[in-house]
Amino acid sequence: QLQLVESGGGLVQPGGSLRLSCEASGFTLNYYTIGWFRQAPGKEREGVSCISSSGGSTIYVDSVKGRFTISRDTAKNSVYLQMNSLKPEDTAVYYCAAAHYRCSVNANNYIYWGQGTQVTVSS
Repeated sequence: QLQLVESGGGLVQPGGSLRLSCEASGFTLNYYTIGWFRQAPGKEREGVSCISSSGGSTIYVDSVKGRFTISRDTAKNSVYLQMNSLKPEDTAVYYCAAAHYRCSVNANNYIYWGQGTQVTVSS
């Protein structure tokens, strides 16, 4: 069974950091573009970042540029989202997803999705 699992979410104060992990079971992430998405209560799902299968191409939406970093570890079959200088508006459920497509934050390009991990930024 092909499955993505996110971890690393939690409650953090504004200005704090979290590192989200995306791991796969049943297949290797190394052949896929991986994207991170988020959905806040009452809002539409938003693309946050993506990394190409080679790791050579990354995209960040403007709201997270300079604060979030996406990376992948092929040996561990994992992709990470390092989130620094977190703000209350970053509060959302974060999802990772896999695509056989070039790096994009368009959710329609992604075929496998995880269940999400909650990130709450609050004092």
